[in-house]
Amino acid sequence: MNSDGAHHREHSHAFGQDLKRPGEARTLIVIVITATMMVVEIVAGIVYGSMALLADGLHMASHAAALSINAFAYVYARRHAHDQRFSFGTGKVNSLGGYTGAVLLAGFALAMAVESVDRFIRPVEIEFNQAIFVAVLGLIVNGASVLILGYHHHGHHHHHDHNLISAYLHVLADALTSVLAILALLVAKYFGFVWADPLMGIVGALLVARWSFGLLRSTGVVLLDQQGPDDLRETIRRRIESQNGNRVVDLHLWAIGPKLYSATVTIVADDPKPPDDYRNLIPDDLGIVHTVIEVHAAD
Repeated sequence: MNSDGAHHREHSHAFGQDLKRPGEARTLIVIVITATMMVVEIVAGIVYGSMALLADGLHMASHAAALSINAFAYVYARRHAHDQRFSFGTGKVNSLGGYTGAVLLAGFALAMAVESVDRFIRPVEIEFNQAIFVAVLGLIVNGASVLILGYHHHGHHHHHDHNLISAYLHVLADALTSVLAILALLVAKYFGFVWADPLMGIVGALLVARWSFGLLRSTGVVLLDQQGPDDLRETIRRRIESQNGNRVVDLHLWAIGPKLYSATVTIVADDPKPPDDYRNLIPDDLGIVHTVIEVHAAD
């Protein structure tokens, strides 16, 4: 079976991205709930004059964007997994979406920070009871999302499904900002420290900004075909040079999707063998799904 499987794999660039994953339906439900709540919080934050609520809504928006990219990637990668136009499968579609979302959110975060600073200087009237009600509602929605993603029941899927793990972490982070928003509003209401509200706005802006920059960095690496991880390249080099008389003179390794890599290797050998002999030296479990090997005889 194995040789047969290997044979088919050489001609398809799907790399298992055409399969429907267990996280897909649950991720979609959570996106719809999160997106709805986020709109409610952002509107309420503006109407009731609360930066903390706006920050919570925007933080939710950043995650709704992340989750949507994940879901879109699931579906798109599945539909186009066998499309020949994508020379290395569809892993990058994901990254392009993520990159765009991150740029937009960085802009929102900046605007929110500016507005919060302005509120420090010139406080506005906050309608506390309504704002607190909406913030509590947001927390309940996050709690529901955590249950829907059902991290504990489906632990065994999670080794394969990075998207589901990231969705889970996003929802947990949202719950945390909801708690912070509620605290800021309570402190502002009962102790009269109105500055607690814009302070939370700045904290929220920083969280969203940090998230955006992280995403820009990780998606940029994939989009620009930067070299894959050093340890992976070392492993390939070591394995091929473990046989006497082999020298790796050129090695390129780049990411073509989440934990999927393509490699080109140029080898100078005292006793040149067919490329497959060298390919078999590279471990199967590294996520290298596409290898081009060039062999030259040593002079």
